[in-house]
Amino acid sequence: MSVEAVAAPPPATGSSFYAAMRILPRERREAMFAVYGFCRAVDDIADEGGTDEEKRAGLALWRRDIDALYAGAPAGQAAFLQEAVTRYRLRRDDFIAVIDGMEMDVGEPIIAPEWTVLDLYVDRVACAVGRLSSPCFGLNHKTGDALSHHLGRALQLTNILRDVDEDAEIGRLYLPREELEKNGIDAHIADPAAILAQPGLDAACRAVAARAEDHFRQADLIMDGAPRAAVKAPRLMSAAYRDVHARLLAQGWQAPRTRVGVRKLRLLGAFLRYGVF
Repeated sequence: MSVEAVAAPPPATGSSFYAAMRILPRERREAMFAVYGFCRAVDDIADEGGTDEEKRAGLALWRRDIDALYAGAPAGQAAFLQEAVTRYRLRRDDFIAVIDGMEMDVGEPIIAPEWTVLDLYVDRVACAVGRLSSPCFGLNHKTGDALSHHLGRALQLTNILRDVDEDAEIGRLYLPREELEKNGIDAHIADPAAILAQPGLDAACRAVAARAEDHFRQADLIMDGAPRAAVKAPRLMSAAYRDVHARLLAQGWQAPRTRVGVRKLRLLGAFLRYGVF
């Protein structure tokens, strides 16, 4: 992998993330696109970076470049983050946490982790991204960290519930072991697809959905007490994913399952509510 500085790759223009970021002022939007570019780069390594050794080497290079960035040394591929880091005082540990989360997906696939392991994974791949994002939105670290704790978990657990079949196709299953076993499912089965065929799946998924719903509620309370301008983007993302969450609950998880995505009209309505008025 080249150590030359790279530009942040742009997000897909049709994504809920892109819509949420477009409502930010230019400087904040550009900082968020830089954070997105970092997250996309390390995620691509974890998912498409070749052998496990090559993936670990690619992530290790990002660690070195992030360390160099904070040490004031030439930062290689992380150089495009400099302005956002300086302007919004983004923390090194949050970048490293994201890399650590990506490394959890390298090697043996995650299959039915215990809640503690799943929560650590979610904190790294989702909440740490929120901790990087919240200063760019205009939140102080205390409020931003609290919001990231809850909204990051709500969004990522919703993603997990939405993507059970796609994850199973690549040998992964992020549903927590405890909820599977409470509902009569042998969580030690090595084949995620076989776990998804068990009759207790719907109840296990609903338990995870209930935890996500509680995190959505806690995030709402934090946003209600935060400056309106600073939570426009997270409110838009929350609205889009609460719609996904509600439709997942309505459909359930018994086969056959239809993948539930973000509805553009609902996203537009949320944009008008939180992004304009």
